Amino acid sequence: MANSISTVELQRIASQVRRDIVRMVHGCQSGHPGGSLGCTDFLTMLYFDVLRHDAKNFSMDGIGQDLFFLSNGHISPVFYSVLSRSGYLPVEELKTFRKLDSRLQGHPTTHEGLPGVRMASGSLGQGLSVGIGAALAKKLNKDDHLVFTLHGDGELQEGQIWEAAMFAAGKNVDNLIATVDLNGQQIDGPTDQVMPLGDLRAKWVAFGWHVLEMNGNDMDSVRAGFLDAISRTGKGKPVCILMRTEMGMGVDFMMGSHEWHGIPPNDEQLARALSQLPETLGDY
Repeated sequence: MANSISTVELQRIASQVRRDIVRMVHGCQSGHPGGSLGCTDFLTMLYFDVLRHDAKNFSMDGIGQDLFFLSNGHISPVFYSVLSRSGYLPVEELKTFRKLDSRLQGHPTTHEGLPGVRMASGSLGQGLSVGIGAALAKKLNKDDHLVFTLHGDGELQEGQIWEAAMFAAGKNVDNLIATVDLNGQQIDGPTDQVMPLGDLRAKWVAFGWHVLEMNGNDMDSVRAGFLDAISRTGKGKPVCILMRTEMGMGVDFMMGSHEWHGIPPNDEQLARALSQLPETLGDY
């Protein structure tokens, strides 16, 4: 772990990030608030207390730093908010989300030269492959830093994920920690109805991974999960964290419904959402 920020402070940051998310999506009347809100605690912990990184000296190769790849790129609102709040880009830039000529597109891209973004992630299923490549590069460079990836549970319906999982275990990519957001929802409905995923723990174990589980909406559980995962790196196997979250976490009328996967709140809904999320770091 890079720092030692208290749970209370991380919760304060997460509240502001959630405010950013609903305001960004409302501001352009487009985007994906549900999964972003669900993954807020994870990404807050990752960027403020786990990653060994330097926002002021970002480079695409990431040598000498831990790396993160967002595979489920549609949750870009939480990614952009955390990047800005941790110093990669001006917080004021969040107001340009999904606007014409903005660097903050609906899915993160690299051609705009956005600090903190090392892969374009629009099409699902690709992030694990990219993360494996980066992890192997670190091994070749004798760089002992780690690679982290995040995936949606619906994304695991993509065949490329399982090809990559097989490769990572087969090649002992043990400097990689892949987290799966298990909120049970995707754009067309519950994952169990669209395409049941079965026993994911058994599947990842069968593919040769260390598998852990954590509550992604409890900051102490997230911290413990990361500590456990990091302690298992360097032991011959890649690590998978199965993270249970609630879609729309923090906003009562968004929680638990696939309907908030990709729709923005109206003015009244925004006000209701913000009333539930304390402003802690100052709105942009």
